[in-house]
Amino acid sequence: MKNGVKKGILVSSIIVIIIAIKLTGLDSYLTFENLQRNKLVLRRLVSDNYILAASGYIAAYIIAVAFSLPGAAILTIGGGFLFGVALCAVYVNAGATTGAVLAFLFVRYLAGDFVQRRYADKLIRFNRDISENGHSYLLMLRLIPVFPFFMINIMAGLTKVPLRTFAWTTSVGIIPGSLVYAFAGKQLDTIGSAGDIFSAKIFIAFTLLGLLAIFPAVFNYAKGRMRRARRG
Repeated sequence: MKNGVKKGILVSSIIVIIIAIKLTGLDSYLTFENLQRNKLVLRRLVSDNYILAASGYIAAYIIAVAFSLPGAAILTIGGGFLFGVALCAVYVNAGATTGAVLAFLFVRYLAGDFVQRRYADKLIRFNRDISENGHSYLLMLRLIPVFPFFMINIMAGLTKVPLRTFAWTTSVGIIPGSLVYAFAGKQLDTIGSAGDIFSAKIFIAFTLLGLLAIFPAVFNYAKGRMRRARRG
């Protein structure tokens, strides 16, 4: 089967899945209001069949992240309520990392190679920088909760960042946010809305973590500039 046909089948399959999710309304079900309304039913489901519930939770997270569906934050809050902070963080990490890797691979297979070939000359310097500091950039982007999660998956797929680097930086970078949302889920009865979770202090803390992650890249850049200045 030709490569173009394979890509066409993959794109068609993704479109069909997204349309099916939209038609069934699954994407609009992941809201804070629905979580509050159904929390007792969900807790009973977990109590009756924990293994099935945990497996379904991870699968739902993979699908939400892989297809860039809204509601991942609500899933994490719900996980904190249903499974506790520690186990929720583990389940979220497994689901979010797997889903992000799938999205990354989709983009790389469908468009990444084309972009790299089409703009090879213009991307030489960029690719060299990614090779040296890509892990720092990705960690910063994951840690600072300003950058959309799905956009990082897409943009990384267009670069030459190694899959292993993308996977481990995603896994490590989402831990702080997962813990915050999971802890909020434990306090579900006292939270009025999802917006009540992130305070200014938490946002500043995440920003500082992101700046710490990017520091090695900035240091290497400055050191390179100084070395070139001495040669000049």
